[in-house]
Amino acid sequence: MNQRMCRNATSGWKRAALAPVLLLFAASGLNAQVFPWEWRRVGGPAFEFGLTSPAGGPVERVWFGEGGQRLYVRTAGGRVLATSDFETWTAAAAEAPPAPERPAASRLPARTLAVKADSARDGRLYAWGDHIFRSDDGGRAWLNLTASGTRSVIGSRVRDVAVSPADSDVLIAGTDFGVWRSADGGRTWIGLNETLPNSPIRKVLSPPRGAEPLRVWSPAGGVLELRPGVGSGWHPGRDAAFAQELERRRMLSAILETEITATAAGGELLHAGSSDGRIWTSRDRGRNWVEAGQRGRGPVEAIVVDADEPRVAVAAVAGPGPRILRTTNGGLFWDDITANLPPGAAYSVAFDRGAKALYAATDRGVFLSRTELNAAAPPELWTPVPGLDANRAWDVRLDPVKGQLFAVLDEIGVLAAPAPHRAGTVRWMNAADLSTRPAAPGSLVSLQGAAVTRAQAGLLSVPVLASSPGESQIQVPFEAAGDVLPLSLFLPGRQLAVGIPMLPVSPAIFVDADGAPLLVDGESGLLLDAANVARGGGRVQILATGLGRVSPDWPTGLAAPLEGAPRVRAEVGAFLDRVKVPVTRASLAPGYIGFYLVEIELPAIVNAGPAELYLTADGQESNRVRIYLAP
Repeated sequence: MNQRMCRNATSGWKRAALAPVLLLFAASGLNAQVFPWEWRRVGGPAFEFGLTSPAGGPVERVWFGEGGQRLYVRTAGGRVLATSDFETWTAAAAEAPPAPERPAASRLPARTLAVKADSARDGRLYAWGDHIFRSDDGGRAWLNLTASGTRSVIGSRVRDVAVSPADSDVLIAGTDFGVWRSADGGRTWIGLNETLPNSPIRKVLSPPRGAEPLRVWSPAGGVLELRPGVGSGWHPGRDAAFAQELERRRMLSAILETEITATAAGGELLHAGSSDGRIWTSRDRGRNWVEAGQRGRGPVEAIVVDADEPRVAVAAVAGPGPRILRTTNGGLFWDDITANLPPGAAYSVAFDRGAKALYAATDRGVFLSRTELNAAAPPELWTPVPGLDANRAWDVRLDPVKGQLFAVLDEIGVLAAPAPHRAGTVRWMNAADLSTRPAAPGSLVSLQGAAVTRAQAGLLSVPVLASSPGESQIQVPFEAAGDVLPLSLFLPGRQLAVGIPMLPVSPAIFVDADGAPLLVDGESGLLLDAANVARGGGRVQILATGLGRVSPDWPTGLAAPLEGAPRVRAEVGAFLDRVKVPVTRASLAPGYIGFYLVEIELPAIVNAGPAELYLTADGQESNRVRIYLAP
C-alpha cells in the first residue's frame, strides 16, 4: 500500500484534488467495482515459518527443461508449473520429469531418500531426505547443505533435487515447504514461493474483525494470520476457538473410544463426528451421548451449528454418501440432503438459515443450495457457485457481518466475494469499515447488491457517487436529522425503501479490503504500513467518515475545497494504545467527497511495533485499527 497520496502533504492536501474523487477508493479496494460473484484473492500463497525465505505448499518434483533455461515443478496436487525467471509462473503441459537416478556411492548419509549425480562434475553426488547432502568424492564424505542446528533452512522432507544443466552450481529443491533455489552449490538458499500459486491453506478459522486479522489453518504452518498493512504474506498466529476445538476432539476421542474429527457446540448441545462417519449428540454439554441412526461412509469433516438456533446443524462428510447431513431437532435425527451434489468428498459447509442458503465445499468446487433449514423439508438442488472453477475446495465460510463468502481452493488459497445468495438483496454498510454502525450527516454509505440510479431521503436529494450491479455508494446529506434516514432507492425497473439508523456523529476510519487502515504520513504523503512506519514526534493523517456536520456548512455531494476545508463541529479525539494524543486538525479532506481528514501528532517517544489507534467524536468511538511505529 505504499502509494503517494499527494505530491506535497505539507501543502494541506492541495494536490489531492488533481485525482478523481473516487481514486482513493479504487486504490484501497473499497470502491472498486464489485460485481456479483467477482472473487478477489485474499493474501498470497506464501507464509513465514522461520526459514530462509517465505515457505509454500508441498512440491513433489522439480526439473529443468532442455538447456536449463526453464524450470518445471509438480505440486503435491499434480499441477505442473514453469518459470524462466524464477518469479513468473505459468501452467505448463504435464511434461514427464526425468526418471529418478540411482548412481553408485561409497556410502550414503542417514535417512536418504534419493541420490543424484552432477553430470558436469566427476565424483559430485547429491543425496536428500530430511536434508540435502553433497559429496565431491563419490560418496566417501558428505556435507550437509541445509542444516541450521537441528532444523533444515528450507523445510523438512526434501522430495526432489534438480541440477541446472546450464550451471551446475544452480540447485533447485522441492520440499514439504515449497521450492528453493541455490546459486552457489548449496551454500545459501532462497525460496521461490512468494509468486508460486501453491498455497498450503486448508481452513478459514475466523474472518477479520476490526484490528483482528483473518486467521486460517495450514497442515504445514499451523494457525496463520494475514496482518493488515504487512503485505500479502501469512504469519504464525493463534486462534483460541480452534485450539479449544482440537482439545475437545482429543478429549471426546477418549470418551467415545473412536477418532473424533469434528465437533460443534451450541447452547446445551454438543455434536461430535468421527472418522468412520458416525455422529453423536449430547444434550447436556457432554455428560451423556446418543449416537445418531443416520451416518456417512467417510470422515465427518465439519459440523456447523446455527448460533442463534442451536437445534439446527449441518455436517459435511468426505465419503461416497451421504455427504451432507442436516438436523433441525438438536441431533435427534439427521437427514441426508446430499441430493444432486456431484460425486466426491464434502469438506465444509456454511449456511444462512434465514435466507435458506447452504454452501458446501467439495472435491468439485463450492455449491449452493436454497434448502430449508428450519424444518426437515425435502432438499433443494445444488448449483455451482459462479466465478469458481471446479477445483477442490477445502473450506467455505460466511461472514454474516460483512456479507462476504470465503472459499479455500486447493493450492490457489483464500478467495472472497459478496455472498452470492444475497445478490439482489440490498444491504447498507458503513463505507469505511463495512460495518453496520449508524450513519451520520455527511458520511459515506455502501449499498451492497444494488445498482442505484437515484436516491432520495424525504425532500432531500441523496448524491449517488458510484453505482455498479454489485454495489453503490451514497453520501448522507449534511442536512439529514433524526434517528433514521428514510431512503427511497431507484434501481433499474424498481424502487426500494431502506431505513438507515442515524446519529449526529458516527466516526469510522477507512480500511481496505484486507483491513489495512488508510493512514498517511504527514510529511511525505505516503501511506503508512509495516514497511513505511510512523515515527515518534511525527504527524499522521487519518482518513475517516461519519464525523458529522462541519463549519461553515458545505453542500452535500461536492468535493471539499483545496484551501480552507470546513472544520468538523464535533469534538474529535484520538487514542494510541488507549492514551489520548493531540489532534491538530479535523476537517473535510480537501478535494474529496465524504472523506474527513484528522491529523494527529504522535508522542516524541513511542514503542516500536504495532499499536492500536482509534478516534472519538463527541464521545462516539470509531473502529480500532493497527498502526506501525518506530522511535
